[in-house]
Amino acid sequence: MKYLNIPGLYNSGDDHWQTKWERLYPDRFARVQQDDWDTPVKESWVDRLDKTVKEIDTPTILVAHSLGCITAVHWAVTHYSPFICGALLVAPADVENSDKAILKNFAPVPVEKLFMPTIVVASMNDPYCAMERAAKWAAYWGSRFVGIGDKGHINGESDLQDWKDGLALLKTLEGGVVA
Repeated sequence: MKYLNIPGLYNSGDDHWQTKWERLYPDRFARVQQDDWDTPVKESWVDRLDKTVKEIDTPTILVAHSLGCITAVHWAVTHYSPFICGALLVAPADVENSDKAILKNFAPVPVEKLFMPTIVVASMNDPYCAMERAAKWAAYWGSRFVGIGDKGHINGESDLQDWKDGLALLKTLEGGVVA
């Protein structure tokens, strides 16, 4: 199984679990490379994800964080690949209620059921999305919802290290079992 990391705004830094997973498993993890990490435009980000996915020819799970989750969902409701067999959507950004004007072009958040098994992971004290919003989106998308307590935005500042619990969630997606 391969994995495609989809970082959020500003990309994922050295202390982020996505970056650490890429370092730990360089033969299994790749990253979408957006043209502009600082001024995201939905159409550009979704298009770049689609171009990256079109190069995939082996079973792959999307691993998205923050705005990357919303990008992945926009992609999944408008595109398809037989090689994409699941998605781990971690700390989706609430672009509809954000005070960051640059995120507004990603609204509204799609509410269609996704074509693949997905897990949405959220934190009780995420400053960029209330847990209740993430749980509601998970229900719309047909996703399993996993709350992980007070872990902030589930990023490099959350002190997750290699985030072994996240890797365990990936394992459940590998087997197609998300319930």
